[in-house]
Amino acid sequence: MPSAEVDWEALRGKAIEVMGHAYAPYSSFPVGVAGIVDDGRVVVGCNVENAAYGVGLCAECGLVSALTASGGGRLVAMVCVDGHGALLMPCGRCRQVLFEHGGAELVVATDDGPLPMSELLPRAFGPDNLTAHA
Repeated sequence: MPSAEVDWEALRGKAIEVMGHAYAPYSSFPVGVAGIVDDGRVVVGCNVENAAYGVGLCAECGLVSALTASGGGRLVAMVCVDGHGALLMPCGRCRQVLFEHGGAELVVATDDGPLPMSELLPRAFGPDNLTAHA
């Protein structure tokens, strides 16, 4: 799905909506994310913190879990927002998780406009690296 065909405002609206369900009592930093799957479905995720800080779940992991639980597929576009609805860039770890399920072509909403994962995580390590060295 070309970036021009994505209704970025509607996708952002879904991310803002799910951000309202985030469980962030420790950081007070709720995060919501929404993604479009290659079959047209929209999947969402929000962060879920834990008193043992290191075992909290990020919104992007929730998104990938929802993707997998709802039948899988490939992510083609995604939006991540903070508690004010402002665009938020996934961290490096989350970019790696998203790359696994969307590849270099996954388009991410940024303050500079939609950008492919290949620009946000250049020279990414992925499944092809494992088969190339098997």
